[in-house]
Amino acid sequence: MEIETTTAANGTQGDNFKSSVLSSVDIIVIVLYFIVTLAVGLWASRSSSRRSVKGYFLAGRSMSWLPVGASLFASNIGTGHFIGLAGTGAANGIAIGSFEWIAPYLILLLGWVFLPVYVSCGVYTMPEYLRKRYGGQRLRIAMSVISMMLYVLTKIAVDIYAGALFIQLALGINMYLAIVSLLVVASVYTILGGLKAVIYTDTMQTVVMLIGGVLVMAMSFAKIGGYNVLEERYMNAIPKTTIDSWGTSNSTTCGVPRADSFHIFRDAVDSDLPWPGMLSGIFLLGTWYWCTDQVIVQRALASNSIQHAKGGCVLAGFLKLIPMYIIVMTGMVSRVLFPDEVACVEPSECERVCQNPEGCSNIAYPKLVLEVLPTGLRGIMVAAMLSALMSSLTSIFSSTSTIFTLDIWTRIRKTATEKEQLIVGKITVVLLVAISILWIPILLTSAGGQLFIYLQGIQSALGPPIFAIYFYGILFPRINEKGAFWGLIVGFSGGIIRLILDFSHKAPPCGDDEYRPAILFKINYLYVSSIVFAASTIVIFTVSYLTAPPKEKELYGTTWKTIHKRMAESHGRKPSLEERVVVEPSENVEPESNEMVEKKEEDINNDYRAETDQSKPSEYHLSDLYEDEGYAFWLNAIAISLIIITTFLMGYYG
Repeated sequence: MEIETTTAANGTQGDNFKSSVLSSVDIIVIVLYFIVTLAVGLWASRSSSRRSVKGYFLAGRSMSWLPVGASLFASNIGTGHFIGLAGTGAANGIAIGSFEWIAPYLILLLGWVFLPVYVSCGVYTMPEYLRKRYGGQRLRIAMSVISMMLYVLTKIAVDIYAGALFIQLALGINMYLAIVSLLVVASVYTILGGLKAVIYTDTMQTVVMLIGGVLVMAMSFAKIGGYNVLEERYMNAIPKTTIDSWGTSNSTTCGVPRADSFHIFRDAVDSDLPWPGMLSGIFLLGTWYWCTDQVIVQRALASNSIQHAKGGCVLAGFLKLIPMYIIVMTGMVSRVLFPDEVACVEPSECERVCQNPEGCSNIAYPKLVLEVLPTGLRGIMVAAMLSALMSSLTSIFSSTSTIFTLDIWTRIRKTATEKEQLIVGKITVVLLVAISILWIPILLTSAGGQLFIYLQGIQSALGPPIFAIYFYGILFPRINEKGAFWGLIVGFSGGIIRLILDFSHKAPPCGDDEYRPAILFKINYLYVSSIVFAASTIVIFTVSYLTAPPKEKELYGTTWKTIHKRMAESHGRKPSLEERVVVEPSENVEPESNEMVEKKEEDINNDYRAETDQSKPSEYHLSDLYEDEGYAFWLNAIAISLIIITTFLMGYYG
C-alpha cells in the first residue's frame, strides 16, 4: 500500500507534518465546532443557577442520567487518552486497554456504594466528606492541597502536553498560540456557567469524540486489510533500523513487538503489566480515580436523584468498553502503517522523527489522523481531539475551583458570603489558566517516553493512600481521624520517595545494561500501588485501634452502615433532631447554646413541613436516596449485564 511506504526519508518529521496542511474544508469544520461549543456552553450558562453555590458547583443537582454518563466519560477520555493509550498500544500491545476494561466495575462501585454516602452527607467536594466523616480540619485541608497539586502535575500537565503535541503536529501552527487560545475558550464557559455548562458541552463532545474515533478506527483497519490481519501485521511491524542491524549479526530485539502483545494477562514478574499487579494495582488506582476524585464524583453528584446517578454510571461503564478498539488497537494499526516512525528505537533516529530520543510512540494517533483521513473527515477528527482537550480541561477547572473555594478559601475567610465564594471560584479558574500556560515549557522538556505510563506511574505512587482513607472511612466505622491522617501521610510519603527515585534514575536505552537500583526495575509500578496501599492500611488500623473510637452519633449518615438508618426513616412521622442532622465529631464542634439548639430545631421543623410539599422536596430528608423499585430492578439488571460483558471481553483477550 502506498501509505506503508511513507517514512521520514523526505525530510524531518516536523517538515512532513507541516506539509500536511489542513484544507479550507477542515478549517471550516473546526471553526464551526468552536462556534457550536461556545453556543452550547453559553446556553447552558444562561439556564444554570449561577447565583448559588449549589447551582454553580453542582448544576443545581438537576442533571439526568444521559448528560451525567456522557460527562463522566468525556471527563475521563481526554487528549492524553487518545495520544497516551494509542502510543502505548503501538509500543506494547493491548494490555494497556485493561485500564479501560476494569473501569466499568469501578464506575458501578461509585454509583452503588460510594455515591449514596456522599449524597447522604450533602457534600459538594470530596475533602468536605472527610471533614464530616472524620472531623477536624487538617485532613480536609491536607487532601485539598494534595488534590490541587495532583491536578496541576498530572491532569492539567498531561492534557496540555498531549494537546500541544497533537496541535503542533496536526496544524503546523505556533503551539503556544494554539494552546493559549484553547485554554481561554475552555475557561470562558467554565467561568460563565459553572458545572452545568461543562456537563452539557461534555455531552456534545462525547458524541464528537465517539464519531471521530470510530471513523479513524474504520479507515485505519481498512488500510491494513481489516481486523483479522492486525495480529499478523503488527507482529511484523519492525523499524528498518532494527532489520538493518540483523544484517550485521546483531540479534537485538529492540523494536520487535512483544510476544504477548495480544494478551491482557501477562507474566507476573518480567512483563510490563504483570497480571497480579494489573488486577490489584488498577483496582486501587481506578477506585481512587472513579470513586474519590473530585472531577468524577462532582458529575455524579449533579444528578437529580440517586437513580439518575446510577444510570449515568451504567452509561459511562458501557462507553468505557469502546476505547480498547478506537484508541488502543487503532494505535497498533499506526505502528503497522508507520513502523519506522512510530516504532523507532535508535535515539538519534527518534530525535530526528519526533524530537524525543526516548521514542515516538506518542505520535501514533496524530499520524493516523493526518495521513489516513481524507479532507473534511480530518477536520472532524481534529475537532474531536480539541473537544477531548476542552472537555478534560474544563472539568479540571470547574472541580479545582470548587475545591479551592469551598475547602480552602472558606477556612481563610470564614465570613465569606456566597457571592464572594462564587467570585473566588471564577478567579481560581483564571489563575489555573495562567499556571497552565506557564507550565507548557516545562512539559515540553520533561514529558518523554510513553505518556500514559508516565501518568499511571505517578498515580500508582500517590493515589492509593487517598483511596484508603475514603474506602475505610465508608466501610469501617471504627476508623478515626488520627488513623486516617497518619495513614495518608505515611502512604503519600512512601509514594513520593518512589517517584524521586524514578525521576532521578533514568531508564537505560534498549539494549544497554541495567544500572538502576533493583527496587526500580524489579518492582513494577502497579505493584508499588499495592505496597503503598498496604502501608497506609497498616497505619490506619493500628493508629485507629490505639486511639479513641468515633462516637456513633458522629458517624450518622457518613458510613455505609449508618446511611441505611437514615434511609429507613418512616415517611409518616417527623424524625427527631438527632435522626435528621449529620453530627460532626464532637471534638471539633463548638458547644451550642439553648438558643442555637432551638433555632436549629425550628429550621428542621420548617424543612420537615416543606417535605409535605411534593414540588419542593427537602434536602434534609435525603429524598435522592429513595428509589423506585421498578427502576431499581432494571438498573440492577443492566449493571449486571455490563459486568458480564466486561468479564467476557477480559477473558476473551486474556
